Amino acid sequence: MGFSTPEFRRLVGMCPEILASRVSDIIPIFTFLLREARVNGSDLKRVINRRPRLLASSVKHRLRPTLYFLQSIGIADVNKHTSLLSCSVEDKLQPRVDYLEKIGFSRRDALAMFRRFPQLFCYSIEHNFEPKFNYFVVEMGRELKELKEFPHYFSFSLENRIRPRHQRCVDKGVCFPLPILLKTSEARFRDRLEVCCNSSIPLRNSPLWCTNSISGDLDK
Repeated sequence: MGFSTPEFRRLVGMCPEILASRVSDIIPIFTFLLREARVNGSDLKRVINRRPRLLASSVKHRLRPTLYFLQSIGIADVNKHTSLLSCSVEDKLQPRVDYLEKIGFSRRDALAMFRRFPQLFCYSIEHNFEPKFNYFVVEMGRELKELKEFPHYFSFSLENRIRPRHQRCVDKGVCFPLPILLKTSEARFRDRLEVCCNSSIPLRNSPLWCTNSISGDLDK
């Protein structure tokens, strides 16, 4: 398949089970990725290098059921999220959907969040979802609809991005929409905060402020 010796060593280092696999077990995996998951042939090495465990996963018992699950919830371009294919639906994917329902989202809204940001499936419930959601509700006092629209919130570090930026906003009496609060660069965030604190621009409760803030910053 064209893997170099260093690449093969890396694959085996990350997933030693590959060494115990038979060629007859691995060939169907490549076939599945190309024909069913619709991975381009030119992308196949990149896909395997990114997620070596794919080569140790059963097509019948793991890859195909996971593909069907992702497609069933509306993730059409699974070839862009192939690292999820080696995940167990029962042990990893479904519990994350259940968690979002548990904290107040409808099933429809929960699935919409995963469609918008499939990387959510990779985050730990205990070490990511729970502490960040608790901070979002208790300390930030925000509404669920903001998370529905911006599930990327869970991709940012609580200690290095979410908490310090929120605290700076609290200190200044400012409330930014989540994308402005978290996605902007440090310099841009600082400039935006300075502008708000030295002008009469309306803050949280103004539709004009939110609209202008999002469209202005995300275009830059």
